[in-house]
Amino acid sequence: MHDRDLERLLSTRHDNGADFWATPDGRLGIEKPISTLTAMLVMSELRVHKSHEALHGAAELVFDAIKDDGRVRISPKGSIYPCHNALAAAALCRNGYCGDSRVVRVLEHLRSTRYDDGGWRCNKSTFGHGPETNFSNPGVTLMALDAFRCAGIHEGMDLDEAVETLLDHWTVRVPTGPCHYGMGTLFMQVEYPFLRYNLFYYVYVLSFYSKARGDWRFREALDALGRKLDNDGRLIVERPSKKLEKLDICRKGEPSEAATGRYDEIIRNMES
Repeated sequence: MHDRDLERLLSTRHDNGADFWATPDGRLGIEKPISTLTAMLVMSELRVHKSHEALHGAAELVFDAIKDDGRVRISPKGSIYPCHNALAAAALCRNGYCGDSRVVRVLEHLRSTRYDDGGWRCNKSTFGHGPETNFSNPGVTLMALDAFRCAGIHEGMDLDEAVETLLDHWTVRVPTGPCHYGMGTLFMQVEYPFLRYNLFYYVYVLSFYSKARGDWRFREALDALGRKLDNDGRLIVERPSKKLEKLDICRKGEPSEAATGRYDEIIRNMES
């Protein structure tokens, strides 16, 4: 566990007005400075054990937000979108809660609510209703696939169509889906920890799916990521979140032992 980084993270736990990075009215997605869900994702990269009181407390808030039908209401009065469900599932699954019956409900809801092209799509037209919005959201789809691979059920759930939507995006590159996820300059910069749609997270998650590992589009993406290594085989973080830039695991322009460990996982997945 990265103790110094955890101390820095814990120093922000009350900054949204309540404990465990939440607001007094129970919102779990407010990023000022970071949200309950983001804190959980970061703690998974810091290898915090789920018995830790801060992780346990944050997880309980998310559990309380899970509805009987598997949707997750991360704000008491806000709408519920697939991105909320996928984010909550990933945050819980990455921290070892995959077997909890409430998490199983969220995963089942995700499995049963895929869009026509096999991915996941938030019905929120931030950028209008152009033809490019008639596709699933790549970022949401990647997060959902991350949750399923954490749960260890990813190869038995017929998720090939979802994987294909992400592989196809490698050739299209332009922004797609209602939230306009693209593959431009920022996407191609190594970002860590895994919070948003970017090259490193894309390759990492897809490396767990056999459909992707043998595909030339994935191989191209992996080659592009491999060119980010320094001469000692360490991965250089190019674009850390500004909210996390003080953490040792993601200092801009420096090699990251934690990120390199995730890259090594990709290589092991390829060798398997």
